[in-house]
Amino acid sequence: MATTLQKIYSDLDLTFAMNPITKDVSLSYDDTAVIRSVRNLLLTNFYERPFQPDLGSNVNGYLFEPTTVITASALETEIKNTILNYEPRVNLIDVNVLSLDDQNAFFVELQFFVGNNTLPSSINLLLERSR
Repeated sequence: MATTLQKIYSDLDLTFAMNPITKDVSLSYDDTAVIRSVRNLLLTNFYERPFQPDLGSNVNGYLFEPTTVITASALETEIKNTILNYEPRVNLIDVNVLSLDDQNAFFVELQFFVGNNTLPSSINLLLERSR
């Protein structure tokens, strides 16, 4: 009889909510954990994490460029490369970057599979300058 191993991804819940049973920090599992990991990876600058200077992306650098189709294409390439290099749990389907000229921002839509799931997950991000 063959048994299948189900891989469960877990991470700390970034809201730091308390687990009512164990009185410890709650955990997030599977899709939620991977979605948060991808989002944090994209929003982390290089040299921001101690002892891991190469971890992160240059997404924030593109936010100070003109909001054109060329910048949106370069941002899309940066996002694809970052996910393919640093997140092995994700099978990327599609990355769409739309430049919002009126708001000086970019709208990013990511679609991917987490592990061997049959249903795709998605992330929608509105990237805008904070300074």
